[in-house]
Amino acid sequence: MNPRHILLLPGWQNSGPGHWQSLWQDQFGYQRVQQHDWLRPLRGDWIAQLEDVVLSLDAPVVLVAHSLGCQLVAAWAALSKCVQRVQGALLVAPGDVERDELRPILPSWSPPALQKLPFKSTLVASSDDPYCTPARAAQFAAAWGSDLVAIGAAGHVNAESGLGDWPQGQALLQTLISQ
Repeated sequence: MNPRHILLLPGWQNSGPGHWQSLWQDQFGYQRVQQHDWLRPLRGDWIAQLEDVVLSLDAPVVLVAHSLGCQLVAAWAALSKCVQRVQGALLVAPGDVERDELRPILPSWSPPALQKLPFKSTLVASSDDPYCTPARAAQFAAAWGSDLVAIGAAGHVNAESGLGDWPQGQALLQTLISQ
């Protein structure tokens, strides 16, 4: 698969230089979907950005989402007419936009889209994610029809988790692509 067809979907505030998504972009040449506003994300705007990128490519894509990026995948899939262009999605540490502390920051994201995704997906959850409990991650996986992979205590599965370029995540991605 062409690395430019693996689309990185960071969450709120983007993924910094030490985040595994940024390291994968540098190491493998995956394409980050840029958003107009990383600090005040609007669901409709983010959906439009993803739609534009998917439509600009001439081959199937694989989505690699982190945190709010997972909610973006579900919201986009509920509205898009080009979901057949997606081969699969790796959904890592979904942010729970209905948490009390997140609702005022992310008002356009609640309620989350909870329909089955029309493509295969794997949801990766941490047992001590401060933005999504394991039970809520399991609810998202069930609603989206995703395979659930519990990776133990890995925080929000971000740079602060100390994962580096996260080889376990890369292995999960390669498994998803080869299915």
